[in-house]
Amino acid sequence: MLVDRRKWLAGSAAIVASPALLRAQAPRPVKLGIGFGVGILPAFIADELKLVEKYSAEAGAPVSASFVRFSGSAAMQDAVLSGSIDCGAYGIAAMMLAWDKARGTPVQVFGVSGVTTLPLVLLTKHERIKSLADFTPSDKIAMPALVSPQMYALQMASEKLWGPGQQDRLKTNVVGLPHPEALNALLDERSEISAYFSSAPFTQIALRKPGIRKLLTNVDVYGGKSTFLAFAATKKTLEEQPKLADIVIKAMTEAAELIRKDPKQAAAIYTKVEPSKTMTAADIEALLGELANDFGPDVHGVKKTADFMQRIGQLKNAPANWSDVFVPAMSKSSSD
Repeated sequence: MLVDRRKWLAGSAAIVASPALLRAQAPRPVKLGIGFGVGILPAFIADELKLVEKYSAEAGAPVSASFVRFSGSAAMQDAVLSGSIDCGAYGIAAMMLAWDKARGTPVQVFGVSGVTTLPLVLLTKHERIKSLADFTPSDKIAMPALVSPQMYALQMASEKLWGPGQQDRLKTNVVGLPHPEALNALLDERSEISAYFSSAPFTQIALRKPGIRKLLTNVDVYGGKSTFLAFAATKKTLEEQPKLADIVIKAMTEAAELIRKDPKQAAAIYTKVEPSKTMTAADIEALLGELANDFGPDVHGVKKTADFMQRIGQLKNAPANWSDVFVPAMSKSSSD
């Protein structure tokens, strides 16, 4: 169809002269906080394939997403609460603390979407250590931080072994070390580190060395899967951006599907973001094949974590159900 040039120019001028229309069409900047490692791979995929942009456009609320790296849950939590990022991916326990502490306020935190249930594995290099009961005061246990999913798993395992009130029985044994340092310390026979509460891919790297073996996993502690990382945001952010939660859930769903259906492409994306001297793309592909069902928006073990935190005095109010802590859009998921 032919269009009169003068009418087209007039219409174009009107569009250019309409700041309101330009603002309506301009993507809104959205910042998502993420950490490091294979567990956050769905976010790497979402960034690489522009999945947040894809689903926000479909929802009629276009955004331009940027992913900000954090080295720990404390810094991530601060960024979420201050509004310097819109959404952050961190452990369920840290999220629960913010949900309870700021209850009924604009900065109360709610879960938006699960990211991964990758297993956390306590490794040891000493044959004499058969269970938690065999640790001596000089046997140090490395983990990423003193407040971390690994610490809660260790505390829950200690309570299970020694009884109520004994969750901190091994707390003085714990040493906070970043994953690469913890791995090197475990592999060093001269190091005081006797055990390392690991996550992929560091678990797989460690198990390559003869003598390194599994002692327990968070699956043993929980009696099933438990969510390692989940995206969360404040009530204020979710009210200001009512479509954000659904957008993130859809992005995490598609990213998880890619990991299951095309682990080779997923591995290529991971090694592009986090090159490794010890794990090739083929190694990561094989790892993703083993753990393909540990990614996605579904969350697990939330209620068990909350009940434990209430028992040890960290929560005043434990949720009656996992859904009390997550956005309504998650009600369609297969969470428990």
